[in-house]
Parts: sequence; structure tokens; C-alpha cells
Amino acid sequence: MGANGEHVFVGGYTADKGGDGEGITLLRRDPSTGSLTRLGVVARTPSPSFLAQHPSLPVLYAVNELDPGGSVSAFTVADDGALTPLAGRPTGGSDPAHLAVTADGRHLLVANYGTGSVAVFPLDAEGAPGERSDLLDLQGSGPVADRQAGPHAHMVFPLRDEVLIADLGSDRVWRARLDPVVGRLMLLGPAVSAKPGTGPRHVRLSPEGALFVVGELSGELTWWRPAGGGVLDLAGQAATTTAEGENYPSEVVVRPDGRFVYVANRGPNTVATFAWDGQAATLVAETPAGGDWPRHMVLVGDHLYVTNQKSQSVTSFRIDAETGVPAPQGGPTAEPTPTCLLPWNVVQGR
Repeated sequence: MGANGEHVFVGGYTADKGGDGEGITLLRRDPSTGSLTRLGVVARTPSPSFLAQHPSLPVLYAVNELDPGGSVSAFTVADDGALTPLAGRPTGGSDPAHLAVTADGRHLLVANYGTGSVAVFPLDAEGAPGERSDLLDLQGSGPVADRQAGPHAHMVFPLRDEVLIADLGSDRVWRARLDPVVGRLMLLGPAVSAKPGTGPRHVRLSPEGALFVVGELSGELTWWRPAGGGVLDLAGQAATTTAEGENYPSEVVVRPDGRFVYVANRGPNTVATFAWDGQAATLVAETPAGGDWPRHMVLVGDHLYVTNQKSQSVTSFRIDAETGVPAPQGGPTAEPTPTCLLPWNVVQGR
């Protein structure tokens, strides 16, 4: 994208979910300063609350978080960030909340939060999703009556040979194997069996292979290690992600060198910084998010960007290289009801 900077796409809620957004918007990021400039709406599509990129094609995917009638939309991406609709498919469930493309670029996976299922779509040579090849229904519940009456798939996390599925409703992170030929998922069982009431929302891997799990309902960060047979064991004491009040943590991000882990806290409206020594995560700082309801965040170089859903802004932080602690940089970028950021990977997107 040349000297003009880098592109960051923003997903959010439109009127059908009580939001003020109009679809997917585009920001320009100055790579030297990290500052963001809003360029405008590039696709009008209902509640594109999470976005993903094809690993080798200039194609962007968005969930349309609708109930009923959840769907997924695909767009081709031009060099200037313009989006052209490519294809759309129903997900077979309600309120899809997350999606990801397998590393080989052959399948798109979508987590239907409302109905607790995972949809699989084969992708053609242009990156367009075909007819759904599978719909894996999860089972289970938890003790938080109003949030865990049934399964709620909140994230799909493809690995080399398997797929992890964070299920807020059953307090499990499930393991599944994707057959790359027929595009079907085989449920293998739980990789993580969290304590009742945890509500696993999102997961990340550390460079040395520990799995971090952020519990939306427990307000805790836990880390897990392989114990054989695909099962992971809790490795150490759970860490509370805030020192303040009621909390519904949303996103977890690991710095590429593995030294620090960040958790966004909704309620306290902070970003927690944990130091990671390969064995334990220690809370070292809690930084105001600069807005209300930090729904999602991404690391780009030494900058951290946070979507503040309720205060309608994206805030920017610079990460201190040694302490790992984010410091606010500049003022917020106005953005209606933002829920997700996707920094566009130029190398892969050509």
C-alpha cells in the first residue's frame, strides 16, 4: 500500500443489533507514528462483528451477526482497500461471532454463538465460500443460568492438524479434526475442561505452546499445557484480569516474543498487561482503555489498538519495549459501534 500507509478494516454493529455502524469501514495507519485516519465505509453489510483474511488471497471475510439467519460475507480487496462483494452464505445458525480460515486456505470456519455450532465452508480458487460442507453441533451447559443454558461457540482456532473451539456455554475448549477432502469436522472431545462458570471466550498460543484461555464469565486468564491424548492440563493458578469490580474480559493477545500477554476488560474498561516467563502470567499493569466496553484489540508492531464498542471509538497505544506496558498515543479515532479490527496483511493479501 506504498508510502500512504497501511490499512486496517473495522467491523461493528449496525442498526439490526442496536448499533450505529453502516458496515465495514477502513482506517489508514501511519507505520512511522502508528496514528489512524478514518477513510470511510467500504462495504455496507449487516453487523459484520468479526473479520478475517485469507492467508494467500486478497479476500476478506465477515460474519453477519444476525438472529435468526446468521451469515458470512466474502469480499475481494483492492490495493486501495476498496471491497467488492464476492459471495455470501448462511451459516446455519444464529449470531455468528467469529470466523477463521485454515492455514492451507481451503476452508472457512464460523462459530455460531447463539446456536452453539461450527459451520464449515470450502473455499474455491478465488477464495469464495461454497455451499456449507458441515455444521457441527456442540453440547453442554454451565452453572451461569442466563449465559450457559446451552453451548455457545465463541471462537474457532485452527491449528495445523486440529481446530480448537472455545465454547462459553459448556466451559470447554473442544478439539475437532477437519477432513480437508470432504470438509467435515470430527469432534474429538474437550482439550480444556475449565472450572464451571468460566465461560471460555477466546484463546491464544504462547510461542512455546501454552494455551491461554480468557474466561468471560469468571474474569480470569488461565494457561494450559499438553497432558497427552490431546488433553490440556491447567498449568498454574488462574489470574484475575482486573483489580476493579464487575468484569467481562473480551480479547487476549500475546506479544510475538512471548514476554507479555494483554487482556481487554469490559466493565472496568482497562487493558491488563501480564508478564509471561514461560511458566506463569503475572499482572504488572492495568491501563485505562480510553473508552467504554473494549471489545477487541490487535497488536501491530509496537502499537496496540482497541475498539471501544459503547463509546464508539478506536484508541491507540504504544507498547514500551522493555516493560511491555501500553501508553496512550494521541486521541481516539471516532468509529460507530466498533467490535473488531483487521490489520490488512499486504504481503499475504497480494
